[in-house]
Amino acid sequence: MARIITDLREKFKRGDLLVRLIYINAGVFIIGALVNVFLKLFNQSPAGLLEWFALPASFPRLALQPWSILTYMFIHADFLHILFNMLWLYWFGILFLRSFTARHLLGVYVLGGICGGLLYMIAYNIFPFFSDSVIYSVLIGASASTLAIVAAIAYREPDYRVYLLFFGAVRLKYLALVAVGADLLLITSGNAGGHIAHLGGALSGLCFAAFLNKGVDLTGWINKLIDGVAALFRKDTWRRKPKMHYRPNADRARDYDYNARKKAQSDEVDRILEKLKRSGYESLTTEEKKSLFDASKR
Repeated sequence: MARIITDLREKFKRGDLLVRLIYINAGVFIIGALVNVFLKLFNQSPAGLLEWFALPASFPRLALQPWSILTYMFIHADFLHILFNMLWLYWFGILFLRSFTARHLLGVYVLGGICGGLLYMIAYNIFPFFSDSVIYSVLIGASASTLAIVAAIAYREPDYRVYLLFFGAVRLKYLALVAVGADLLLITSGNAGGHIAHLGGALSGLCFAAFLNKGVDLTGWINKLIDGVAALFRKDTWRRKPKMHYRPNADRARDYDYNARKKAQSDEVDRILEKLKRSGYESLTTEEKKSLFDASKR
């Protein structure tokens, strides 16, 4: 058992951000399933515990559990629920990473979940159709986050063809339109909250891709916040910094030249990455491709 856990931990560390997102969702699902079994052995219902991490439709309830705007997007009801969400996340996550960065993937996942959750809550509190269910309704699942990724890549590569069973090659823009259209038609169904959240997620992904073309990254604040939280758990954050010592002018001059070269290289890589995001890999010159390749090895 210890060997299996070690192998999984190593694969998680070596995996890219897409793999890690899938691992996190799967890990949360397995832990939830084990807790469910444990509680049932003692004739206890797991529903009360689940609701503390699910997103409520009621704003007063959200005030009591504000973390649920984030936790709900990693929780799934059953095996089929997480299976289909993770398949969509994997398939379209791979396509997403061809046009955007891994940090964008994480940012869009979280942004889609937040926007989907907020639209769900707003709709349930505005429309009389949902007035009787506001008190007890909750939302779980990564569907809104996944639809945000689908919408973003469909905006960037609308004519890219994906192959579907029984349908053959379908352009991404049509697949996204069908998914959004189906959600619109089903917002009064039994899973109304889920379909509304899908629309919020898709809208956020569309806005992300459209604004990024104009040089505005809507996910920047999310990644900065995540970096800040992650820094709190790094050991070097809490280590005492060594005292600065005086160094001769010659050494300082060498340091200055070295730092200047590093900054110039960093600025050049940032410029190439920005061009890559705007126009795709094929727009890069041979020298730019080589610079990007060399930077990836450092």
